[in-house]
This record gives sequence, C-alpha cells and structure tokens, in this order.
Amino acid sequence: MNHSLPSVVEMKSPLYLILVSMRPKQWLKNGLVFVALLFSRNVFDSGMLALSIGAFLVFCLLSSGVYIFNDLVDVERDRRHPLKAKRPLASGKLDPLLAKIVLAFILAASLTAAFFINLSFAAIALGYLILQMGYSKLLKDLVIIDVFSIAAGFFLRVMAGAKAIDVPISSWLLICTIFVSLFLGLGKRRHEILLMKEEAGNHRKVLNEYNLGLLDQMMSIVTAGTVISYSLYTLSPETISKFRTENLWLTIPIVLYGVFRYLYVIYQKGKGGHPELVFFEDRHILASILLYVFVVGLIIYF
Repeated sequence: MNHSLPSVVEMKSPLYLILVSMRPKQWLKNGLVFVALLFSRNVFDSGMLALSIGAFLVFCLLSSGVYIFNDLVDVERDRRHPLKAKRPLASGKLDPLLAKIVLAFILAASLTAAFFINLSFAAIALGYLILQMGYSKLLKDLVIIDVFSIAAGFFLRVMAGAKAIDVPISSWLLICTIFVSLFLGLGKRRHEILLMKEEAGNHRKVLNEYNLGLLDQMMSIVTAGTVISYSLYTLSPETISKFRTENLWLTIPIVLYGVFRYLYVIYQKGKGGHPELVFFEDRHILASILLYVFVVGLIIYF
C-alpha cells in the first residue's frame, strides 16, 4: 500500500487553485521589463539590476491579478471553451469570493510596491492595470482594437522597465516592440479561430469579425515591420554611437530565425495561442532567444 501523502495537485487545495489562476507560466512575458536594462548596458549595475528585478516582480503580481479578474469576468464564457473550462473558477473548484479577496490583496500589494520603485514606473503600472481591466470588460470585443490592446500590454512592460531604472530607450526599439507585440496578438487570435472553429464566436464574439485570410495578411505586415524596424535599429547612427560598434547587425539572422520558427509553429503546428508556452515547449525558439541575449551581451558589453 502506498502511504505517501497526496500531492497538492491531488488535494486541489485553495492555495494551489489560486496559484493556477495566477498563471505563473505566463510570467515569462514580464521579462520584457529587462529589455531596457540589457540595452542600456547596466546589467552589472547592482542597483539598477535590483530595480529591474523589483519591476519584474511587480508586473508578475499585477498580471496575476489581471488573470484572476479576467477569469471572474469570463467565467461563463470560459465554460464553453475546451481548454479554459478546466480553469479553477470556470470548473467551479475555486470559490469566487476567495478569488476576489486574493485579487484585492494582490493589486494593493503590487501597486504599493510600484510606488516604492518610483512614480513614473507606478504610473505605467497603474496604466497597465487599467488597460487590462478595460480589455477584460470592453476592449476585447472591439475588432482590431482588441489586438492593439494585447500589444499595448507588451509595450507598457518595456516602457515600465525603462522608467524603473530611469534610462532612455531607442525609438526604433520601441517601434520594434510594437510590431512584435502585434505579431503575438494576431497569432493568439488565429489560434483561437483554429481551435474553436464554428464555435469561436460563441466563446469570443469578436472572433466573428476575423477570418484566417485577414489575420494572415495582418501578420505578414507586422512580421515585415518587426524585421525591418529591428534591422534599422541595429544600423542607426544613434545605436552605433551609443554602443561604439557596428556589429549589432550580426544579430539580425538570429532574429530572422526566431521569427521564421515562430511562424512555422503557428502555421505548421497550429499553436500560438499562448506565446509563453511556445517559448518553453519549442527548444529551437528557446535556443534562439538564449543565443540572441548571449550575442547581444557579447557585442554591447565586451
């Protein structure tokens, strides 16, 4: 007889259910707050590194609160989704009252911590929270605006990282961030249509306004925009002057490979609904990200 204690998963404890609702796998997105730290050449500055880590933790809490809020708002809709129906609130395993109490605590703690970093960072964190709540209640039902809202969440993370350590960030890099964010958002919508098929509009009515042809055309535009804007960033006089090297263009092939591989995963594997899972599950994409960070660090630091 097996006398071992049941695992937390088997027990379905409230703590476990809350943790699942906080979506820790999606915290990878908050790594965007480190972009400014990397490209400002301050990775080895202990003070700035500490502030960036603090900013990352704040956004992990904020985004977790947003996920819980979204699950509370969408509980009935999620029950009609083949995957989201298994979420703690949609499945009925998590008490909505407990979720609301935890939500209030998370938001209060994260915003308080944000103000301790600095006011500019706190303002962006608050703006991110308002945007995400607006998305959950209204913006996700507005065609095209919904994708821009998703993209804005990524963009604000990059801006927040810059404000946390009080450094400027290149306009070209910000433009590239916008294109990448739109790319990920459109991939998410495409995956939802493929997954839900004729039931897509019942789960999210805005999906009735899209079709694969339209999404594919928009993805072509933002893919080209991503590659061109990043290439112009690496070749701009401002970048060359800042880093005192012209060699950053050597990272363009790595970026191209990462983009092409992600397109392969979307079109051939039928994934893309959860970018953070794609990054973890596809070792080629993960390797390209790690190689990119290594090469960028080598070029601009050494």
